[in-house]
Amino acid sequence: MARPHIEPYVELNDPYRAFKVRGFRGCQYKTLSLDVDTGACTLKIRFPGGYRRSPGLSYSDCEIFVLNGTIEAGDALWREGHYCFVPAGVALPAIHVPQGAEALLMFNDAEPNFEESGDSHDRALREAFTSLNGYEDLPWFGLGRVQPSVATGCLSKLLRQDPLTHATTFLYCMVPQFAQDNISYHDCAEESYHIWGTSWMMQFGELPTGGYFWRPPYINHGAFRCRFGTIALGRTDSKLHNYFHYNPWSNPWENLQRAAGQGYRQRPLLYQWEMTDGHNHPHGPADFEEPGYADAASVARLHR
Repeated sequence: MARPHIEPYVELNDPYRAFKVRGFRGCQYKTLSLDVDTGACTLKIRFPGGYRRSPGLSYSDCEIFVLNGTIEAGDALWREGHYCFVPAGVALPAIHVPQGAEALLMFNDAEPNFEESGDSHDRALREAFTSLNGYEDLPWFGLGRVQPSVATGCLSKLLRQDPLTHATTFLYCMVPQFAQDNISYHDCAEESYHIWGTSWMMQFGELPTGGYFWRPPYINHGAFRCRFGTIALGRTDSKLHNYFHYNPWSNPWENLQRAAGQGYRQRPLLYQWEMTDGHNHPHGPADFEEPGYADAASVARLHR
């Protein structure tokens, strides 16, 4: 199974636990969401002052976002707002946290793991490594790049997008008095962590600072309100497409049917080919552009 629907969850209400996994001993963690089949998870980590770790790698794609404090990664300083995408097998330099820090840590393919190593794995996708400060290095943009778009007053910063799946990690903010009166859902799973501020959603109520959700595809959410402004980290596992409507009682299966109907009307030949027995693309012998893509664990589990 994939991660369950978690919404709303406020992690500030729960205590930290001792992190006993190799490479993180001495740290504390909270589990925000977890795929019990693969071990993929989103965690909030507290690094104690004086924490040190040798150079090493993980056998899962990993993302980190620094919420507060400073982390020394080799010669680099990861301050508040710093984001890193570390592909599986890419080695990070030695890490030192002089005065303590908190961060979001996301393992995308497997449970948390660490192997001490000064070199990256031979087959690691080194060129995909990303390191930047989301607060300082990027401008804010309107969400016009996502069509159909949300109401005016919601801005974003694109931290990373996978070139094949369009899985996206981004910062977003809602300006004071932001409002949107319709309901939306998506073909992708999405998650969000409120770094600061409180927003309101018709189905789930208020989500304050420290609020989190993991929302599977086709679940209604909205209308939206934000009285004083909010900044949050968001992620999706594939392309984000907004389906807007005004029926709060529709269920995920009905929403999926509606989305499929839209796909049929807009791309009928592709829809018919996908639905032809024996020719469904993910189950075919190979992706002609990316051979072996459909056999990747993160993709295969979607089509069990």
